Amino acid sequence: MKSKCLLALSAITFACGLCRAQTASGPIAEDFKPSTFNQPGQDYPQVNSQGYARFRINAPQADSIKVSLGLGGRGGTKLTKGADGVWTGTTEGPMDEGFHYYHLTIDGGVFNDPGTLNFYGSTRSESGIEIPAHDQDFYALKDVTHGNVQQILFPSKSTNTSRRAFVYTPPGYEKDKSKKYPVLYLQHGWGEDETAWSNQGHANLIMDNLIASGKIQPFIIVITYGMTNGLRPGPNALRNFKIDDFQTVLTDELIPYVDASFRTKADKAHRAMAGLSMGGMETHMITLNKPNLFAYYALLSGGIYTPDELKDKAKPKLIFISCGSKERPEGVKNAVVVLKNAGYNAVSYISENTAHEFLTWRRSLYELAPLLFKE
Repeated sequence: MKSKCLLALSAITFACGLCRAQTASGPIAEDFKPSTFNQPGQDYPQVNSQGYARFRINAPQADSIKVSLGLGGRGGTKLTKGADGVWTGTTEGPMDEGFHYYHLTIDGGVFNDPGTLNFYGSTRSESGIEIPAHDQDFYALKDVTHGNVQQILFPSKSTNTSRRAFVYTPPGYEKDKSKKYPVLYLQHGWGEDETAWSNQGHANLIMDNLIASGKIQPFIIVITYGMTNGLRPGPNALRNFKIDDFQTVLTDELIPYVDASFRTKADKAHRAMAGLSMGGMETHMITLNKPNLFAYYALLSGGIYTPDELKDKAKPKLIFISCGSKERPEGVKNAVVVLKNAGYNAVSYISENTAHEFLTWRRSLYELAPLLFKE
């Protein structure tokens, strides 16, 4: 229980106390700035140059507030109440660079931070915070020609509904009506939906910047929701997941719709599939089941391929496997060595100092894109 003296501190006094807090290498730098994902006009949460995050919540009637596990570790970051009813706290250590989901636990109830934008992840809309990365230039919003991300609704007889997808078309798509493009089908992870690759992943900005720099040939990206079998979210739901329903939606309904509605190069040689985490699992299953549909396979923190399961199937032009250095990088590297020795064009990529998180997957897409659709 906190002392009456501590509870009597004002928010200003508490903030000054934070200035004297020590890190392993010295004091916490007091150069905090609002996170780039804050609501318009909101100053908190804030991030400093060392990667620490600071939170400020106005909740005078609350008895306890904690920021969820992952920000500060060891059960989360506990906030301290000032005399004015404002709660403030800073993570115990610097966060990994990139995007992070989080929420608040206030007197046992789970709430989003009113200072930030919300992102669908962890099977619910969560607050999001961005820790600036040293290499963030590749997904930065720049003064370049931009492509277009549009929502489409496509008919699905197998699920008896219209389903949603997002389609990225590259710069120039609307002008040259004769040009056709390859397509990457890109899947999200467990607990997320078809908005994740644009909102959390900045896939469109990554593509815009790569195209503007001349590093890739333009292609279309299609992203749709990967759950079709009505499973309720939960830690054990994936044990009962079967690929059949989603495979039907993707291969029998979405791909024909995209080929009929957009100027695509509608053949295997110009079609790729990739996915992060659960989306990698889906990619793995579907590419093995439908090897005549895709020429490029990519698993981003989503498992590996083995020569045995690829044997006697049409050989892909590329197998790309990646993960963060804080995941299982040796497994990825070893799998690619085995694939290469078996005669496959396989590439591994390890994102340094990241775990199972979006900076890993942003970097993976950046590395993957130039390898796709090489004539």
